[in-house]
Amino acid sequence: MTSATFEFSRLLDDCRQGDSQAAARLITLVYADLQRLARAQRGHSEGNRTLNTTSLVHECYLRIAGDATHSVESRAHFFNLASRVMRQVLCDYARQRIAAKRGGGAMQVTESAIDSERDAEACELIELDDLLKGLEREQQRAARVFECRYFAGLSEQETADALDISLRTAQREWNLARAWLAERLRG
Repeated sequence: MTSATFEFSRLLDDCRQGDSQAAARLITLVYADLQRLARAQRGHSEGNRTLNTTSLVHECYLRIAGDATHSVESRAHFFNLASRVMRQVLCDYARQRIAAKRGGGAMQVTESAIDSERDAEACELIELDDLLKGLEREQQRAARVFECRYFAGLSEQETADALDISLRTAQREWNLARAWLAERLRG
């Protein structure tokens, strides 16, 4: 067990026993982890992004923090949960952006190159999410590995730990997911 994993587990246990100082330290630790994950995730996309890092962290934090001390079992479980929440946040935001562009009640304005790039990114993200739903039906573990690696920016080892699988299995599932998605994107 790494020191970060031990610290997370210790704080989680203390928090469950009602230690408010442990809860504050756990929030700081979780927030720092979310910032790292969001920075890694945002590094996947060059140029203008659909949602900035700070907004992504805050939205993820709000969705996770509500009952995190009761639903999160471990640091690995937190990373697994965070990757799913980041995917949901990014895809929800992309869908809202596209819906607004299709007549969300705002007045028409000339679209800039930046807006066009953000719209294209949002459409690509929605397409990826739809494809991932198909992958989840066929190869659920491969979809979870992709989600951890792509949406949360987890390393191979962090992904393996988050999903409680071996490193080699995580690598194999990552390759399977990328090949599966690439084939459908070319389709």
